[in-house]
Amino acid sequence: MTYAFPLPIPTLTTERLILRAPRETDFPAMLAFNDSPRSGFVGGNAPRQQIWRGLLANIGHWALRGHGFFSVDTKAGDFIGRIGVIHHDGWDEPELGWHLFDGHEGHGYCVEAARAAKADYHARLTHAPLISYIDPANPKSEAVARRLGAAPERETVFFDKTINIWRHTGPEVQA
Repeated sequence: MTYAFPLPIPTLTTERLILRAPRETDFPAMLAFNDSPRSGFVGGNAPRQQIWRGLLANIGHWALRGHGFFSVDTKAGDFIGRIGVIHHDGWDEPELGWHLFDGHEGHGYCVEAARAAKADYHARLTHAPLISYIDPANPKSEAVARRLGAAPERETVFFDKTINIWRHTGPEVQA
């Protein structure tokens, strides 16, 4: 049975991507990502039940806060990752976060989707700048942040790990 999502989660379209509401059919790809080395910077190797709860928590995030992770598809229909703005209890500020699944980095998808998610957040909710929590051992994520115009602001301890907070500017101004 397929259930239609009653939450007003926008669908965003970029040149090559579709950012859409999460759905149950995303779960197997989320499990595969969790079991891959790529998930190490976002808590990887969590029990299956925690990944399921993460999918449900994201839906709840949209319901309570009006933002969350989008599921990102290529226009060909490949589910390639999750990108969006999240702000969990105890976090410093709303975070622009991203993770792409195996085989999809190096194509500019992350920056393209993150720009769209950031623009949507600023257009619908607030112009306040966002942060990204980035492990200093993750240069690929730092490169994405730089391409998005963010800069390292300070160190903090996050989930018992010293990480950097990167500050994004407010809404992008089109020249």
